[in-house]
Amino acid sequence: MTTSQDTQLQDLSVSEAGHLSAPRSEEDGSGSSSRPAEPLPTQTSPSTQPADRSKAAYLVLSGCVLIQAPIWGYSLAFGIFQEYYTTHGTTVLPDGPGTPGTIASIGTAQTGILYLMMPATFILLTRYPYLRRWCGPLGLLITTACLIASSFATSARQLIATQGILHAIGCGLLFSPTSLCLDEWFSERKGLAYGAMWASKSTVGAGMPFLTSALLNRFGVSTTLRAYAVSSALLTIPPLFLMRDYPAANSRVNTTASSEEHGRQGRQRQGHVSFAFARHSIFWILQCGNILQSLGYLMPSTYLASYAYALGFPSITGPIFLALISLASVPGSLLIGLLNDTGLAPTTVILISSLGSALAVFMLWGLGGHQVAVLVVFTIMYGFFAGGFSSTWSGILQEMKRRDGAINTGLIFGMLLGGRGLGFVLSGPIGGALLEANRLKTEDFSGYTTQYGPMIIYTGLTATLGAWGWLWTMGKQAMRAL
Repeated sequence: MTTSQDTQLQDLSVSEAGHLSAPRSEEDGSGSSSRPAEPLPTQTSPSTQPADRSKAAYLVLSGCVLIQAPIWGYSLAFGIFQEYYTTHGTTVLPDGPGTPGTIASIGTAQTGILYLMMPATFILLTRYPYLRRWCGPLGLLITTACLIASSFATSARQLIATQGILHAIGCGLLFSPTSLCLDEWFSERKGLAYGAMWASKSTVGAGMPFLTSALLNRFGVSTTLRAYAVSSALLTIPPLFLMRDYPAANSRVNTTASSEEHGRQGRQRQGHVSFAFARHSIFWILQCGNILQSLGYLMPSTYLASYAYALGFPSITGPIFLALISLASVPGSLLIGLLNDTGLAPTTVILISSLGSALAVFMLWGLGGHQVAVLVVFTIMYGFFAGGFSSTWSGILQEMKRRDGAINTGLIFGMLLGGRGLGFVLSGPIGGALLEANRLKTEDFSGYTTQYGPMIIYTGLTATLGAWGWLWTMGKQAMRAL
């Protein structure tokens, strides 16, 4: 396994010699160059808690886990909102709901913009760390106000502005500082930490479709959105009190780290923004696969409820499918995150996630998409493999840090989120165009022969191309062999 990992990434290797140098004598204040530098002692006092294993680290992880509910709750249940807006039409939107693609763009814009703003917010909060304490309250105010405002919307354009754009900005202000704290507190167990965070998001998605469907059917969309606003406020406040900055003075102190490394990490924490990752081609190759996968990732969760309704399945079927995707993403996120901590090459872990989700799309949704039992298996497989794709990022962060100790992994995480957001934003209009491309509506053979056939093929292809990093390295090895 180690040989395979080295072979996949050998053409992209970067020397790390410059980051392993011994500490210079003038840094410890001795003023002598003849005495050899001694290793720094491990800090065990309460004020210098080690990363990954301290109580403070797991309090931060708990806060990040809990705050995923108000951040992602609405977007994970938007498939139910979309079906409600589409089927009720002018009853709930007097000025017109627009085309199916227009309604779908609300959800994809909400998720896409939330991701897309991450590079800018991560850079800003890294450069000016004192702004982090203001992001949470501001994000809470924006999200609450937008949900209340959207309950009075009369057109799809107003929903796009409130639910799709402004609400995403508020959620981004909640997500950015909390995930930056998580990245700083965890190093060796980064895969576990990020896996737990994404698993929490998936857990929320497992219950939200049912809750949303019940609220919409009983109270209507206006009351449901106002209930969302109140519950979001109540769920956001407690996790904000668990967030705390990683102390600059004890940046991962251990018996082997050099004082030069400690000084570099301290400067980063105090506002130094480094774009050293941009020099490494492996980052851009993996980012390309990240964007390609995100172009089709949201299609099942966005359209499965409408797909089930079009085939005449019971109304409860759509929420069940969405819940199963999210529920299966919980173990998927955790296990794929843990695979990164085992030392597997990030391209290998990404390949596992990509091929698993692509096979589920082509073989189950495509060939057996007219049978409820087959679709249940599809949602579980797709949720497990595709839902765990974001957990592969911890492997990318660890690999980049291994190559260059000066790299700020928080910024790389922000860039990966931005790439995913770009794909999500583009997937909205693409999904609408794919529905318009095939007007054939039959229920007799397979998912390929329905109106959703082109979308199924597209989703499978983008899932496969998520493994672009692995395909790229294998292609280069094949070219060298020739």
